Amino acid sequence: MELLAAYRRALGGFGDLVTRVGADQWSRPTPCQAWSVRELVNHIVYEDRWTVPLINGASLGSVGNRFEGDLLGDDPVAATRDALAEAVAAVSAPGALERTVELSFGTTPAPEYVRQLLADHLVHGWDLAAAIDADRDLDEAVVDEVAVWFPANEDAYRAGGAIAAAVEVPADARMQDRLIAAFGRDPGWTGQA
Repeated sequence: MELLAAYRRALGGFGDLVTRVGADQWSRPTPCQAWSVRELVNHIVYEDRWTVPLINGASLGSVGNRFEGDLLGDDPVAATRDALAEAVAAVSAPGALERTVELSFGTTPAPEYVRQLLADHLVHGWDLAAAIDADRDLDEAVVDEVAVWFPANEDAYRAGGAIAAAVEVPADARMQDRLIAAFGRDPGWTGQA
């Protein structure tokens, strides 16, 4: 699948899930143990807000801390839609994928940065679906795209503390469950302690 198409589909899927969050579900736990539903959505909006200046060549220092804190306000759905739309527009702009991006671990080609964002939106989309009891089935083509990319990056993610230890799944588990497990999630997560 073409990178931009996969990226747009991952962001669209996440945005669709956010519209399904019930008023009483924002404080629910998620498979990301430190985050409630609202905190998880805020994390994604944070990433999307950063995407625009970074893909356009801004340095980390020039962005500073302008995106710290609560980015969802009184209308989390509208805030998410806005952030997703701006990120998609920036990444889809002519020449955007030919650039380099300054990240905390160094200068990175824009396509690699977009793959990281794609993976984060996909996996956190699964987290969100699990937390609000929505359908957890992800876009198979996007899962396949991330599954091809992730093995070469898994050790770095784990060493950097971005993901927990991989969860064991049966050898015949479907690709989505193997990917979710590689990202340190239990595909059967129920939110129960």
